[in-house]
Amino acid sequence: MVRGEGLRKGVDAVSARGFRIPKLLAWTFLILGILLFFSSFPVLYFDMFLWQYFGKFNPRGILMIIFGPVMAYVGYKNVGFILRREEVIDRWSILIENGRGRAEDIFRETEGFIVESRAPKIEMERKEVSPTVLKDIMGVKREFLLVRNRENPKLDRYQIFVNARDYGNNLDVSWYLTYKLGLLEAIFALFRTYVPKLDLFDEQDLRAYVTNTHHATLKAVEKLMLSLNQDPSKIDRRSKGFLGVS
Repeated sequence: MVRGEGLRKGVDAVSARGFRIPKLLAWTFLILGILLFFSSFPVLYFDMFLWQYFGKFNPRGILMIIFGPVMAYVGYKNVGFILRREEVIDRWSILIENGRGRAEDIFRETEGFIVESRAPKIEMERKEVSPTVLKDIMGVKREFLLVRNRENPKLDRYQIFVNARDYGNNLDVSWYLTYKLGLLEAIFALFRTYVPKLDLFDEQDLRAYVTNTHHATLKAVEKLMLSLNQDPSKIDRRSKGFLGVS
């Protein structure tokens, strides 16, 4: 366990220093690593059979169990986040005129306002995001601020992606609330529309988490608009979707 944790931290440290492998190679590592791990069990069983009855020891099964997860994790750390359109359950956006080149201001201020709110157990990180696996392999990506709630385990599958990007002379600012289906949920969704069930307290936590992120984004947008001598009172503040926060 300690050795596995050490390997994970080692890969994370290398990633933090900016080392990246090509996307196609990363996906190859991820897929082959998973296949290598799951195929290792019959190989290990066969190796144990040979050892027990013929006295011949072959370490390939053990090596596959070790290197499969390592290869998959290296690939996982180098592929981008996949943000599928069907996973979006709420959204908000605005186009700021003459805001070109100010995306970093939105990212920085939004993150700062979330920190100032002292919302419990909120995690934030910058992520490169693609809409499909193919586009991720091709290097088609955009930068998002990923905001997660770690206070309530029921909300682990809910994630908010905040984006700011140049659009001509303007700045396009948006956020997306997503829900990622688990394996069983994805199977149920094949036969009927799947709606995650939350009790009253869970829904309160979800609404507070989303509203807090929304308000932080709004404050960042308002601050930028005021610096551009624009009137933020005309902003449409209500999101479109599941919660409709404002």
